[in-house]
Amino acid sequence: MSEGDTATGARAANAVRLPEPWASAAVTVVLPTYNEATNLPAILDALFALPLPALRVLVVDDNSPDGTGELAETLAKDKYGADRLSVLHRPGKQGLGRAYVHGISHALDEGAAYVVQMDADLSHPPEAVPQMLGTLLSTEADVVIGSRYATGGALAEDWSLHRKALSAWANFYVRVLLHMRVRDVTAGFKLWRRETLHAIDVAGVTSNGYAFQVEMNYRTIRRGLKIVEVPIRFEERRDGRSKMSLGVQFESALMPFKLMRHTPDLTPETPETPPPSEPPAAER
Repeated sequence: MSEGDTATGARAANAVRLPEPWASAAVTVVLPTYNEATNLPAILDALFALPLPALRVLVVDDNSPDGTGELAETLAKDKYGADRLSVLHRPGKQGLGRAYVHGISHALDEGAAYVVQMDADLSHPPEAVPQMLGTLLSTEADVVIGSRYATGGALAEDWSLHRKALSAWANFYVRVLLHMRVRDVTAGFKLWRRETLHAIDVAGVTSNGYAFQVEMNYRTIRRGLKIVEVPIRFEERRDGRSKMSLGVQFESALMPFKLMRHTPDLTPETPETPPPSEPPAAER
């Protein structure tokens, strides 16, 4: 185990400890993977070191050529147990959004009360998960975002100035076009209530790639639900290559216009006013 992996595991073991029954909530972390064999053991060790005894992890693997899916199966069998770690195998690389829709839907079917979406490359800090759960429950939020742009959040120091500027511009662009009061609209680190995911019809989300994150936020806001952001430090991926292709960037640029034109009506329903009750006989 590398020095970086040891530090990540230590931070996870010393994460915020929640009171019961919050600590034993049924949380499932959905981890989409494609060629993440070098990162998977470290992220799993960190997640299972968290003081969340009922936490489960669902790996959604797109038939990774490097054997990520097979490695996840081995770790489930030999180390963590199938009751804590499970694997969904998909036939090929179909995109981040499709992996999340598939994985989140499966987690809900399996009874998850709360669902975490996060990257498998250690760019999202596992030790933030208990804090996000505590924030969700204490503020009665519908979703909590691990935010790079909330006060106290930060980007990786080794990001180039160009990459930081591109990320900031993408957030500004989406926020202005969609009138979203969320600082980190493209964030991929979130903790959801199951009721929220049903309310926004996660199975009906159509976008892929990183535009998936924007559509999920937009549907949440259109539904009138509460989003809370907590600051995180976003790190550069530990190993492997970024999945941000030119096609993914193009889809993300067009997504705001698509959402404005084609998002189904998710506005909160106005409750019906009950008819006036009949007065008691003595008052007639």
